[in-house]
Parts: sequence; structure tokens; C-alpha cells
Amino acid sequence: MRKVKEQQMKFGEVDIATIEFDLRSRDEIPKLLMGLQHIYCTSELREEVFKILGGIVPRGIDSQNGRLGMELWKIFVLGTLRLNCNWDYDKLQEIANNHVTLRQMLGHGFFDSKTKYALQTLKDNVSLLTPEVLDKVNQVVVRTGHTLVCKKKDEVLKGKCDSFVVETDVHYPTDINLLFDAIRKVITLTATICSETGVPDWRQSRHNIRGIKRLFNKVRKLKRSTSKDEKKKAKKEQTIIEAHRVYMDVNRSFLTRAEETIKMLREKGLAEEEKLKEIERYVYHAQRQIDQIRRRVIDGETIPHNEKVFSLFEEHTEWISKGKAGVPFELGLRVCILKDQFGFILHHMVMHNQTDDKVAVPMVQEAKKRFSNLNGCSFDKGCYSPYNFIELNKLLKSATLPKKGKLSLADKEIEYSLEFIGERKKHPAVESAINALENHGLDICPDHGTDGFDRYVALAVTARNIQILGSIIQKQELRRQKRREKHRLAA
Repeated sequence: MRKVKEQQMKFGEVDIATIEFDLRSRDEIPKLLMGLQHIYCTSELREEVFKILGGIVPRGIDSQNGRLGMELWKIFVLGTLRLNCNWDYDKLQEIANNHVTLRQMLGHGFFDSKTKYALQTLKDNVSLLTPEVLDKVNQVVVRTGHTLVCKKKDEVLKGKCDSFVVETDVHYPTDINLLFDAIRKVITLTATICSETGVPDWRQSRHNIRGIKRLFNKVRKLKRSTSKDEKKKAKKEQTIIEAHRVYMDVNRSFLTRAEETIKMLREKGLAEEEKLKEIERYVYHAQRQIDQIRRRVIDGETIPHNEKVFSLFEEHTEWISKGKAGVPFELGLRVCILKDQFGFILHHMVMHNQTDDKVAVPMVQEAKKRFSNLNGCSFDKGCYSPYNFIELNKLLKSATLPKKGKLSLADKEIEYSLEFIGERKKHPAVESAINALENHGLDICPDHGTDGFDRYVALAVTARNIQILGSIIQKQELRRQKRREKHRLAA
């Protein structure tokens, strides 16, 4: 059973509404906490956000039984803080246990200093947040921000849409190091199961892995000859082929042993089926990599891009070449964002095997569902297609979508208009939002799996919008403070 927030204050606890911040601080923590404070202290917002947060834990028949879990408000505060400050869990634990203002925001009083957060507790609880819940909270945050900055009710929103790459936490992939990753996991997992079940095989697993590592390093260091002597080049090429052949043969022998062990464990019912399937998954990866090494090195074949895998552990990783100067490629996933003229991110989308032209229309459709007063948006040429041009002009009053290639007279009439040129000049402002997201967590995703990646991106977007909300409140309060000081001096 979980509570969103304990309503009864404890002795020594500070009311969240009375927490004071340095209005001249340029750090992101006060801005984020001021945004969270505004959400908590506005009763309508608090009830709406608390109702949304209540959906992150499934409530069954026995939801009233069991020990109390971590309060959902604390999970939300710590989750947004982790992303907004681009911290790992170790840093988050240290700050959560020692930062006075943050602990007040979490509901800890002066006499509650012994309450500490364990590292695994933070990991387990922050991971409860889902992209769907965070998207709903994000909509509430953006609407709240609009009430503070929009001069008119239902003011028209104009968006800017672009994508960038969020990298996954993977090493540079080659077929030989991916094979080593696979065989290392096969040997380690098989040895662990055999140890647990009392099977005497695989007792020298560490020694075996070290032996394979030596062969891997030998292959890795080999370079093709640059000599003009054809005999020397042929000899060096043969050395490379032979080293790869030995490396593959040793790995095949361990795969054969592993398959025999799996068969024996399955027949005797000594191990869980899920654990055996996990080993079989890495066996499959290893066999694929052996096949690709053979085709590349021995047969001289070029491996097609669509057959390549770029990580065994983060299988959603893509090899992305966007043509940026100094960045030949990136390993990760594209993320598309749509921001408005006030800096708030209205909507985002993680692009799995998609390009910009495939998501332009869905981005606007989803953004308009959330914010019906969106009537204009600008894009770059990567989003252009004839279909997108037609559909975006149906959805929006003003769609700034430059055409690829040579322009017709009709296209020139559109793109040379003052309105179109003006919107095109404003479009690069979306890069500031992208840069801010990268500086506040979205440079590289340390969370594992597709679900972890989606959650990490959604949490970063929500945290960024809360920071923008807090920054607006900070500036407004600072102006009020200056006016009061001016009147006091005048009096």
C-alpha cells in the first residue's frame, strides 16, 4: 500500500509552502524545487497530479495489506531531480540524505535526520514511474506554465519540431567484441546455474573467460599490412584469418558444452526455464557473431547493415549518421520534440527505426490532442515529404515545412514569403531546447532496456518543463521583490 503524500505533518516538519529559496540562484535545483512547490501548494494542481501519480502502482484486491511503500510524491521529486541535474543514483542518494532544502521538500523535519534512503530503494522506486503517467503530469505542468506566461486566455501556440539522438550506454561494437560479450555471458550464467544446482561442470569459468580474452586481444591488435610487397600482404592476411579461426573454434567449443549442459539441466529439471532461455539467447547471439566473422574475414563478404547488432545488452541501439560535422555516427535512438514559443516541450516521441519524415504528422496530431490551441509549427527539410506537406497544412493554420530539392514557382512563392522566412529564422530556437535537455540528462541514457529508455526520456522532458515553470516563478517573484524594495525606499 502506498500513499501519495502523508497529509499529517510530523513534529519538526516544515510546511512545503513555507520553504524559501534564493531568488538570485542560477542553479537548476532551486528552480526545479520552486516548480514542484508551486504544484504542491496549488490545491487544484496538487489533486490532479496526485491522482495521476496514484496510477503508477497497480492496486489489487489486497492493496490495503502489506508494508507501506515509499510515498509517490517523494518518488516523483527524486526522479525529476535525478534527471534535471543529470545525476547517477549514487549522487542522488548523497543529496537526498544530506541536502536540507530537498529534505524539507520530501517532508523530513529537523528531528527526522536519521531517515536515510538506500541506493537500491531509490532505484526500485524511481523505476515505478511510467512514460504514460509522466506524459499526463507533463501536460498539467505545461498548462500551468501557460497560465503564468500567456497574456491572453487560449493564446495561440506556435511550435518548433526537431529530433536529436539520445545515446545508449554501450561500447563501440565490433563483431569480435560482441562475440566476447556473448560467450562471457554464456559461461558466467551457465557456471552460476551449475554452482547453484550442485553440478560439478564449469568450475573453471573464470579461467576459461581469461583464456578467451587473451585470444580476443590477440585478434583485436592485428592490423592489415600496408606494405607494397604482395607476399608480405598475403602472409599478414593469412595470419589474421588464422587468428580469427582459432578464436571462433574456441568459442564454438564452449557453445557446444553450454548446449549440452542446458539439455542436461532441462531433462533433469534442475534449473528454471527462464534462466535456461536467457543462456540460449546469448548462445544465439554468439552463433550469429561467429557466422558474421566467418563471412567477413574468411569469405571476404560485406555484412549488410540490417543484419548487424550494435549491442547485446541494449538491443534497441541504432547506428545513426546524421551528417553532423565532427560526429560521423551516434549509437542510440532518435527523440523528436515539439516545443512552443515559451520554451515548454508540448510533446516528445522516441523514434524506433524511424526517420523525421515518418513522425512529423504524428507529432503534430498528438500535440494538438493535448493542446488544441496549437495552430502553427516549423520543421526542417528532413521532415519533408509530399504527404507531410498536405497533412500538416490540414492540421495547422501555419505549417513551415521547407521542401527538399529544386523549388517550383509555386514553392518559391510560398518559401519566399515574409511570413515563411520569419518562421524559418525562428526555427533554430528549438536547438536551445535540445541543448538544455542534453545538459539535463538526455546526453546519454544509463537505464537499461526499451522501457528504461522510454521512461528516462519522459522523465527528462517532465523535469525540464518543471524547471522552466520554476524559472518563470523565480523571475516573477524577483520582480515583485524589487518593486517592494523600490516602494520601501521611496517611502
